[in-house]
Amino acid sequence: MAQSSIMLRIGTRGSPLALAQARAVRDRLAAAHGWAPDAIDIKAIRTSGDRIQDRPLADAGGKGLFTKEIEQALLDGAIELAVHSAKDMSTALPDGLVIASCLEREDVRDAFISRKAGDLSGLPGGSVVGTSALRRQAQVRRLRPDLAVVNFRGNVETRLRKLEQGAADATLLALAGLKRLGLARAATAILSVEEFLPAVGQGAIAIETRAADTRVRDLVTAVDHGETSAALTAERAFLAVLDGSCRTPIAGHATIAAQALQFRGLILRPDGSEAHETACAGSRDDAAALGAEAGRELKRLAPPDFFLAG
Repeated sequence: MAQSSIMLRIGTRGSPLALAQARAVRDRLAAAHGWAPDAIDIKAIRTSGDRIQDRPLADAGGKGLFTKEIEQALLDGAIELAVHSAKDMSTALPDGLVIASCLEREDVRDAFISRKAGDLSGLPGGSVVGTSALRRQAQVRRLRPDLAVVNFRGNVETRLRKLEQGAADATLLALAGLKRLGLARAATAILSVEEFLPAVGQGAIAIETRAADTRVRDLVTAVDHGETSAALTAERAFLAVLDGSCRTPIAGHATIAAQALQFRGLILRPDGSEAHETACAGSRDDAAALGAEAGRELKRLAPPDFFLAG
């Protein structure tokens, strides 16, 4: 039944991908509660990460730059919920905010995109790979130390355009984002999780609310995908132990089948010269504990200087 007033206000970034994700949440919520989609308003909020384009995010303060202004709007009461790419969220949320729900996760894998080679292994030595993510940069350098890696900022469409203009010979993007934008055909090859571990939260859409707002928390629970939320809990607990930021190349991925959770984590030096990996399994009910223990295991394996910014 159509609603005559706004029931909820969603805050999100203004990129095409962020807006597509916010619309997905809006449509799921509207369907779950019998509302017209226009009863849920989407507010695009420009973030520091969107404004800063002249240097790597790690030099400007880290990935929280994509969520800070949106979270402030949530705390100020200007919106009732925020929709984020889970991988953009800070390890520690601001006091009073929680991840209350997740939509079902998209494909977590990275896509290799190039007009010069069919896959990463096929690039000629000295080729230039453009990516802004330290995790991707480090894994490329680990697999192909003979390639040059350059910083590549901008939204998905911008990076694809830069690639076509010859700013790099190849780039890597999240397959999930390409799929949500209807651009999956742009992928030259898909990198397996086994060879190229994704970022914590990659492919997951997180819905953030005020912790004390029980009305909104109850509303968004109706669209929660329990397996995705449990996997994200494990991955974020892993990241929290490692104090993960944009300065530390960290990858982590949890999968859930029935009640069983499997987790794999990886840390690398930015130049790819050293890496440490761990894997564990257990009950999904212990997701946070499993992720945290995996983080502690990698801390034990890594030398003391491993997490120093470099």
